[in-house]
Amino acid sequence: MCRGSLIGHPVENIRVVITDGASHAVDSSELAFKLAAIYAFRKCYEATRPVILEPVMLVELKVPIEFQGTVAGDINKRKGVIVGNDQDGDDSVITAHVPLNNMFGYSTALRSMTQGKGEFTMEYKEHLRVSHDVQMQLVNNYKGSKVAE
Repeated sequence: MCRGSLIGHPVENIRVVITDGASHAVDSSELAFKLAAIYAFRKCYEATRPVILEPVMLVELKVPIEFQGTVAGDINKRKGVIVGNDQDGDDSVITAHVPLNNMFGYSTALRSMTQGKGEFTMEYKEHLRVSHDVQMQLVNNYKGSKVAE
């Protein structure tokens, strides 16, 4: 399935096993089997209660200790989860998992919070479910855009 029913993005991490089938010399064709498979998949797909996933990033920040609280608070506002906090001389090294969507514009925000003294790196960690309220908002936006078309 190229486009999912929730927001039109690809469906991933799904496995379908066909355990039985029959063909008839007159009625059976490749197209008939494809259409039957598509119908069966759609019927089963909706029953699985699909979810939307988002990329989560591993973020490592190095900031002067005096800005540690401000930066940690900002990571929390961005729905990040702080998984580590170490000291490196006069700097604090914060490790967090943060949704990618909440990291846009972070470089500018970090410079503002740390008077230009903070730095960070970011790399992909995994995909996780979005919260229920975010999923509902995305689905409603997608449905609204389809109606407008």
